[in-house]
Amino acid sequence: MSAPLTHLPQWQALAAHRDALAGRTLADLFAADPMRAERLGLEGAGLFADFSKQRVTDETMRLLLDLARARDVAGRRDAMFAGDAINVTENRAVLHVALRAPKGATILHEGENVVPAVHDVLDRMADFADALREGRWRGYSGARIRNVISIGIGGSDLGPIMAYEALRGFSRRDMVFRFVSNVDGSDLAEALHDLDPAETLFIVCSKTFTTLETLTNARAAREWCLAAFGHEAAIARHFAAVSTNESEVRTFGIDPAQMFGFWDWVGGRYSMDSAIGLSTMIAVGPGNFAAMLAGFRAMDEHFRTAPPERNLPLVMGLLGVWNTNFLGAETVAVLPYAQYLNRFPAYLQQLTMESNGKGVTLSGAPVDHDTGAIFWGEPGTNGQHSFYQLLHQGTRLVPCDFIGFCEPLSASADQHDLLMANLFAQGEALAFGRSAEDLRAEGTPEWLVPHRLCPGNRPSTTILAQALDPRTLGALVALYEHSVFTQGAIWGIDSFDQWGVELGKQLATRIIDEIRAGAPAGHDPSTIALIRRYLAGKARP
Repeated sequence: MSAPLTHLPQWQALAAHRDALAGRTLADLFAADPMRAERLGLEGAGLFADFSKQRVTDETMRLLLDLARARDVAGRRDAMFAGDAINVTENRAVLHVALRAPKGATILHEGENVVPAVHDVLDRMADFADALREGRWRGYSGARIRNVISIGIGGSDLGPIMAYEALRGFSRRDMVFRFVSNVDGSDLAEALHDLDPAETLFIVCSKTFTTLETLTNARAAREWCLAAFGHEAAIARHFAAVSTNESEVRTFGIDPAQMFGFWDWVGGRYSMDSAIGLSTMIAVGPGNFAAMLAGFRAMDEHFRTAPPERNLPLVMGLLGVWNTNFLGAETVAVLPYAQYLNRFPAYLQQLTMESNGKGVTLSGAPVDHDTGAIFWGEPGTNGQHSFYQLLHQGTRLVPCDFIGFCEPLSASADQHDLLMANLFAQGEALAFGRSAEDLRAEGTPEWLVPHRLCPGNRPSTTILAQALDPRTLGALVALYEHSVFTQGAIWGIDSFDQWGVELGKQLATRIIDEIRAGAPAGHDPSTIALIRRYLAGKARP
């Protein structure tokens, strides 16, 4: 990868092709190719993706696959599955795929098969989850645990809360599950305000057990318990830990028997199917958690073995490169037509932007092209009455991912039909718009025509599955994981480090000491003035 990406002949061929396509709209492409939808619809691991409303031709796809071969995406994929240290800046393997490997599989890390250790943790998680769900594990006073509060931040929070919301229809309805991440004390206060300490279990999720925000909330939760029980021994009955730092876990008061570990080859944003998912397993049960892992595994196998032209994550990732680098799109809207997926866009924000928000290549050279798009979104149909106006008539090109399901989990069939009608309508409207001729034929006054005109030619992908069940959720998350991987491999960046989050943390650690001492120093004039204003406001009676 010594030559800059944009100097490669495959990249330049795509740029020339983009210029040759100028002026051809999606309407033109469909008119010229009635079988387009059949050819550009791909299936894998229980998901169907319609890519036909992307602004591509067969030639576009051929050239994108040529670029993938030139960048050796398949070789880098195989290196990931083999346990090679593809996270070069931290010299770590990237083995989240091992978290869902079946018993008996072999995935080596530094010569050792990691799969038995993964299943040992899963088995311990299942035993603990069953004991809680069946009432065999009880709190300090002997009361049954009915409330589970997961404390984490970043991947230790976004994955569990997304999975819980997505699978709420499969969760225990006689138990309360809440998630605390913000160091703002109101987050924890609101989570606890109506709960009985005797019935509450906290799961503290921090690999190092030193994460500032997580440990700040955990210590506040500990004080809440101590205020209720008055005995240090109560902590062991009301706390569990997802961590690898046994000494700090012990010091906190948590019994190591209730400590569930994971490994440095699991990045936080790829950890929802590790012990970080303990709250998910308690909520939906070990069987449903295993089904979710099976969905992950099915998409892993599809990504590893499907032919390139039929490979869902590969094609999805390549289309992301096309939209970002050749069509100039800066964002992606993720629009699940399922209320249970209300936290899915937020989850993808970390997965995609922490992974591919990089400005240098693997060798440390500045990139000469754009990288990670900005991900955002809301469930349909809510977003239709919010930001869809910009999608249809604004000046920004925003590729959209629509996600829908054939079977409802809780709605009536008629209501679900209406939901899905909206999904299909929005994809069609974005692609084909509404012409001035159509508006005039409807009787629209001429002065109003420009205001009602929808130009169309806005790209989208529609992902359909049978139902939002645990297996489907696993496959859906893995689809995006491997799409992110594909884009990072094309761009030649390290998708598995996150050095950009360090500076703010380091400065915050320094500033908190200065706030406590009342003496800010060594910052820029603006920051010093802001700290002083805060101190003055804090001191007011």
